[in-house]
Amino acid sequence: MAWIDRIPLGLLIAIAIWMALAPFTPEPHLWEKLKMLKSGTLTRPLDIFDLFFHSLPLVLLAIKLMRVKS
Repeated sequence: MAWIDRIPLGLLIAIAIWMALAPFTPEPHLWEKLKMLKSGTLTRPLDIFDLFFHSLPLVLLAIKLMRVKS
């Protein structure tokens, strides 16, 4: 996990926010995919990849913050 310690926190925050909100119109992909997951319509491989792609920076940010806190 040393590689995550080398990522600057500010950069990771910016990337996480950008990816969580992209594209800005008509609706962020992450929000759209989470709604699809809740309704049970997240079945296409591209949609599953999209959910993973847009949420990965948030997961990395959470891991980084837990490592900084401890």
